[in-house]
Amino acid sequence: MTRIGLTVNGRAVTASVESRTNLADLLRDNLNLTGTHLGCEHGVCGACTLLLDNMPARSCITLAVACDGAHVTTIEGLDDDEIAIELRAAFTREHALQCGYCTPGMLVSARDLVLRLENSEERAVRIGLSGNLCRCTGYVGIVRAVRSVIDERRKRGIMPIPGAGRQRLGPVGSDNTASRGNAKIARQTMSQDARALPDGAAIPVSDFAPDKVFEEHFTIALPPGKVFDMFGDVAMVAACLPGASLTATPAPEHAEGLMRVKLGPISANFRGAVRIERDAAALSGRIIGVGTDQRSRSSTQGEIRYRLLPLESGASTRVELLIGYSLRGLLAQFAREGLVRDLAKRLIADFARNLDRNLSGAGSGQSKPLDGLRLALDLLLTRLRNIIRGG
Repeated sequence: MTRIGLTVNGRAVTASVESRTNLADLLRDNLNLTGTHLGCEHGVCGACTLLLDNMPARSCITLAVACDGAHVTTIEGLDDDEIAIELRAAFTREHALQCGYCTPGMLVSARDLVLRLENSEERAVRIGLSGNLCRCTGYVGIVRAVRSVIDERRKRGIMPIPGAGRQRLGPVGSDNTASRGNAKIARQTMSQDARALPDGAAIPVSDFAPDKVFEEHFTIALPPGKVFDMFGDVAMVAACLPGASLTATPAPEHAEGLMRVKLGPISANFRGAVRIERDAAALSGRIIGVGTDQRSRSSTQGEIRYRLLPLESGASTRVELLIGYSLRGLLAQFAREGLVRDLAKRLIADFARNLDRNLSGAGSGQSKPLDGLRLALDLLLTRLRNIIRGG
């Protein structure tokens, strides 16, 4: 594995990649940037086209290790780009897409033409797009859309940029020397965090901005104060959480453990740590966790903010949760947002039930892997029953 650092859509990114990993797979599997499509995987169809140091490149035949220090812009990074906005409107107006699979790569190549062509001469546009194949449209609407954007911009006095700003010829990505220094510094900083820690040292858990956030709640027949004390018992919480187990003696503010997840034939063991924050006066708290699974090369970050509200004159407690998470790697391809929400509901219900069992003296039972496929099937059957009853 080789540690590389690059800038993706304006954000510094570090990753450990195999020498054979291509840039498209790194973006899709590790960063969940699935707007970069894979078609032929031989550099012919152009579906995987993106910008590498502001030059269009075929990411399916570009090795990720060759991009160390480079700036990468995917179709997601062009959301607010002026030319891309005009092209998207023109593609819609001219009916320049049908299935849409080639469209991200087509837009990246078209943007380059709008930047550098002096006029909208049809032959030049067609030659410029010849590296992007479309099996649906026949190219007529695409060419018309690109030509219209070029014409409109030239009428507004926006002149072409010779060579789209390229200062020299050479392989795509060869002009990244200016950015290598910053990427190397960022990579070294991350490498220091990832080094093997001394025996007994805690795994660091940093704040993060979650990709997805949703709310949940449940009620437990205990006073808020007692529930808050329970949440402070890390060992009890881990014992009640399906698939969770501790791997070291926990501290009030920090714990290390394992979360076992099963998605059909795929099993994952996320090893990591959590940081615990509690506010006794507000009966609230925050749990932030990180974990990695070596087998699937997946990583996750999660955050749970909880607040306890008294019900029935303080005899029971409403537990309100704000849950945020980010998932990278192979498992991110399975973890669609709706499925995660449904699984979280079932996980929280199991957790609440285990808490009740623990307090009653029955125990929470052995921690079993969180079987996402089984839970998904249970949820599907429940929904079918509800539909039948409603009919």
